[in-house]
Amino acid sequence: MKHPAYQALAERYQRLYRLSHLQAIVHWDQAAMMPPKGAEARAQALAEMGGLLHQQATDPQLAQWLEQAAAEDLDAVQQASLREMRREWQRANALPQRLVQAKSLAESRCEHAWRSQRPANDWAGYAVHLREVLALAREEAQALSDASGLSRYDALLDQYEPGMRSAELDRVFGEVREWLPGLIRAAMERQAAAPAITPVGPFPEAAQRALGLDAMRLLGFDFDAGRLDASAHPFCGGVPEDVRMTTRYRADSFLQSLTGTIHETGHGRYEQNLPAAWAGLPMARARSMGLHESQSLFFEMQLAAHPGFARLLAPLVVRHLGEQPAFAADNLNRLMTRVSPGLIRVDADEITYPAHVILRYGIERALIEGEAEVDDIPALWDAGMMQLLGLDTRGNFKDGPMQDVHWGAGLFGYFPCYTLGAMYAAQWSAAMRRERPDLDDCIARGELAVVFDWLRERIWSQGSRWETAELVQRASGEALNPAHFRRHLEARYLG
Repeated sequence: MKHPAYQALAERYQRLYRLSHLQAIVHWDQAAMMPPKGAEARAQALAEMGGLLHQQATDPQLAQWLEQAAAEDLDAVQQASLREMRREWQRANALPQRLVQAKSLAESRCEHAWRSQRPANDWAGYAVHLREVLALAREEAQALSDASGLSRYDALLDQYEPGMRSAELDRVFGEVREWLPGLIRAAMERQAAAPAITPVGPFPEAAQRALGLDAMRLLGFDFDAGRLDASAHPFCGGVPEDVRMTTRYRADSFLQSLTGTIHETGHGRYEQNLPAAWAGLPMARARSMGLHESQSLFFEMQLAAHPGFARLLAPLVVRHLGEQPAFAADNLNRLMTRVSPGLIRVDADEITYPAHVILRYGIERALIEGEAEVDDIPALWDAGMMQLLGLDTRGNFKDGPMQDVHWGAGLFGYFPCYTLGAMYAAQWSAAMRRERPDLDDCIARGELAVVFDWLRERIWSQGSRWETAELVQRASGEALNPAHFRRHLEARYLG
């Protein structure tokens, strides 16, 4: 065997991947299918699985193999693979198994409680569970900080967006805060002169589901390797060979489920097109959650909100929801690009969306760094929503700090990835247009392969072959450049 240590590592990480496959499907079932009485047993089972995975990932033998593999004559791809294995190993060894299991248990319990407490606007009840999750997240952050030398928040952020630091986020988000309020006002004033026709419901769930499935087909989703279901909070999970997407339905608004489904389809197509030749290895995973969100937001904002795409979507809407004036392509596009500050992040338009992310980033960073506690969240939320969007959220917890599942699920450090993803998506679009000046005409004609082929070649097929900064440079010809995001918004809403 030419590279025995590297081969031993590859076999171990492929075994971990197969176990993680089972864990991912169980997580999906917990959110989409599990009956309520299964919650505690499922929480215990997931904690047990997390412990077993941690044992395998921290086996002392791995340290020896990593050292030996570094001395082997590996090619460039194997060296990149070894880099990602070492990253996985370092993170796993920073966390004690007790903490891994305790986090899994607390997060499962908090998420399950959230499903009933959110509709009831029961902040006090939810806060009891969230305090335990936060305490364990802080312990995790400290352990990762001790191992990496990063700040506690940056250590969590690095799990989702490797290489990104809060100092850079502060700079980028600080710039956005300067120009965002004026852009929101200008866009709303412009749109007031061209009001959209409001669709007339109700819209049956079965019809909305059928519409969503047709939209997924239009976008190239492979139903032999995935499916769509419903859950309290839309998500994309599973594994590349078996992608599990969910959306949610409201009888009075078909756009919520449609745009949510399109968003998750971007995630799903990324997963389905990750490099199969490296399957099971850490290098075969998506590079970062910012890049993952760049795919979902490219599908939702750059593509679905494109006026040419509305002409492709309108016949599908009519087929499933019936004929009415609101479903004309130009009106459908106005509906999908309407700027209106609202309470709910996942329903926000692309101009006001960054405000939701900036709010959450500030709160979660303060929570992890010990500058705020769970009981401080409502007041911080109310002040931030009033300052950023001019909305009064006092007493409305279900549409305020309880609307997202992220903190209850222990995902501290994830929220910045959404706006980073929007910035990356605008940058991909700008790069495509430089190479294909006829891109807008291609979209209007339904020649979407132009888009998908570019994404497959530059993003999907690369997995984690390159570190984030290099992948972005190779894909678009430049480092992350937030100016593309601002130019995109100004061109669409003020041009």
